[in-house]
Order: sequence, then C-alpha cells, then structure tokens
Amino acid sequence: MRLQIIDLDAGVAAQEPLRRRIDAGAATRIDAADLACRLRIVASRGALQSLASRLKPAAGGSSEPCVTFYGSGDFHHLTAGLVAAVEGDVTIVHFDNHPDWVRFPATVNCGAWVNRALELPQVRKVVTIGPCSDDLVRPELQFANLDAVADGRIALFPWRHAPSRVWGRYGATASYRQQGGHLHWRNLADEDWDAFLDELVAAIPTRAVWLTIDKDVLGPQDACTNWDQGQMPLGYLLAAVERLAGARAIAGIDVCGDWSQPRFRDPFRAGLAFFDHPKAVTPTPDALARNGAVNEALIGCFERVLS
Repeated sequence: MRLQIIDLDAGVAAQEPLRRRIDAGAATRIDAADLACRLRIVASRGALQSLASRLKPAAGGSSEPCVTFYGSGDFHHLTAGLVAAVEGDVTIVHFDNHPDWVRFPATVNCGAWVNRALELPQVRKVVTIGPCSDDLVRPELQFANLDAVADGRIALFPWRHAPSRVWGRYGATASYRQQGGHLHWRNLADEDWDAFLDELVAAIPTRAVWLTIDKDVLGPQDACTNWDQGQMPLGYLLAAVERLAGARAIAGIDVCGDWSQPRFRDPFRAGLAFFDHPKAVTPTPDALARNGAVNEALIGCFERVLS
C-alpha cells in the first residue's frame, strides 16, 4: 500500500506512528497547512483545486491502493475528492458517528460530503456504519437525504439509536423498517457482528470498495476527536476492515477524526464550528495518545490486509 499524510492541522503528522514512517520514507507528507482555514468545515473551490494539485505528484502513477490520513473530522469532505480519482464503479463503506448526508446547503462540507460523493458517476452506493448521534433525531428537519436511503443509494446502520420521527413515507430497507411516523433502525450493537459483516459483503454491488473512517465512530476510551463520539469498539472496526479487504478489492482508504484546535480566518466557518461542535475541551496528553495508538492499530491492520 501507499501511505500519505495530508498535514492540514498538525493533528497526525507529528504523531509517533506516522512521524516515524515519514522519517523512514515509508509515508509521504503533503504540506497543506496554508489551506486548512479554507478547507475546514466548508471547502472553497480554490483550496480544493490547490490541494488536488499537491496530491497528484505524490501519487506518481502508482497503482497501489493509497491510505490517507488527514487529521480532524472537520475535513471529512476531502473523501469525495479522493474517491473522484477512482476508475470504475466503487462502493464507499463509511464508518462514522454521523451520517454526513445533509442536502442543504449543497456545498462541499463535512456534514454533506456523502451527497457530493453520490454525485460522482463511479460511486454506486454509500454504506454508513456506526452512527449514534442526534443527526437521526427528526432527520427531515436536519435536511437528511432520506430519499437516497429509501432508494438504496445510502444504507445506514446505526450502532445504537432510537427510532427516528419522520413525516414522509420511506418504506423499509435492510437497515430499517417504518412503522407509522418512525423509522426503526437496526441496532448493530445488538446483532452478531460476524453475521452482519457477511450480510454487508453480500450486499455490496461492486468489486471495488473505498473505506473511509472517522474515528468519532469509536468511544472516548479509544479516540479523542473534535466531535461527539459513538460507541463502536475498536476491535469491531478492525474486524470489519479485515473482512471487507478479504472479500473485495480495496480502491483506497482515508482516515480522519484526530483532534486539533480549530482555527479560522473568517466568521462564517467559525460560526459553523461553534454551533456544530460539542463544547470545546482541551484534551490531556493521555487522551491524545489514544489517537496515536488507534492509528498504529489501523495502519497495522491496513498493512496486513493490503500486503
């Protein structure tokens, strides 16, 4: 595999597991700190174009699957741009505490990137695994793309969540059933994980799979992020990666969810961060060390399954 770090916010490049690989020449660091303020939360077109121009030389025409780390989940919308380089049909498997399915505003932002990915002709489906967040509380009022869920372009499997109150009619899919004014989700925390992974693999419509991981899908015991966090145990995430890599061709992987101090140059993004983020807490060194340990475990898993 090819390992690259987009250094936007110093959230990952200085971490021991990644710094060591950068120093040894086993990973490529792309300096993008000057773009961070224009990419965080909502991306400007110019910043995206500048980033793309820096990523192209790093690829060097390699056909190996690329694993990309890029810091905070505030930048999760970079996934859509990374997947845009995939040739041929692909399914995105998305591990996250948030569905990132907002339809309005139709910008390139961290809460809406799934819709930008679905606009790519090669993306057949997005499977989102692990949400526990309040994004599923009255999702229509939060501009959720429930139409894509109903027609199967998005399959959403919460780790644990109460039924969602809705007004529309969305039928039933493999991930929920509607009873009256509520969508009753399958709670993966209550299911056999191996059986679910077998079902997941069988339902993927493409040979190629892109994995995108936001570490806020994990609980605070495993990760320290800028967002509210879920409950999926790390072992379950690693088992899913191994199962998917054994059954499908991995087109690429991206990982976010490392903590960094949000910095902005404009009141618009600062306001969005203020209202969207949970109350700001400065993490302890021990809390930040969890991210390094999780990243080490993830890289070890990727090296095993992609070798």
